[in-house]
Amino acid sequence: MTDQANQDGKQRTVLCIEDEHFISELYSRALTKAGYKVTIISDGNEALDSAKKENYDIILLDLMIPNLTGIEILRSLKDPNLNPPITSKIVIITNLEQSDEVKADIEKQADGYLIKAELTPHELVDFVNSIK
Repeated sequence: MTDQANQDGKQRTVLCIEDEHFISELYSRALTKAGYKVTIISDGNEALDSAKKENYDIILLDLMIPNLTGIEILRSLKDPNLNPPITSKIVIITNLEQSDEVKADIEKQADGYLIKAELTPHELVDFVNSIK
């Protein structure tokens, strides 16, 4: 196991915003084993609050979660008037089919877009490792 360090030399942190327990546990185990510190939140309001207060390196954001959609969270976190601005890299993780137009709009705001059904935990770790 090698700890993933951020620019300050600290363990890299991941906020996983996912309401499907099995998937969040799968991702958490794989990322923790790869050296990340993982926080899982399944509620949209709680997740948005945490994302604004904590300085996560990476946010894995499902689009379909209770109380706020992932798109609403993404727009709020990318709001240019947000003070202080969010520096986290945001990666959309979804199984939700999007029109090409909606997907292109989301991809412009996010730092990555992954389809859960096409993603193994190992591939997720490889993708997260590639984010600088």
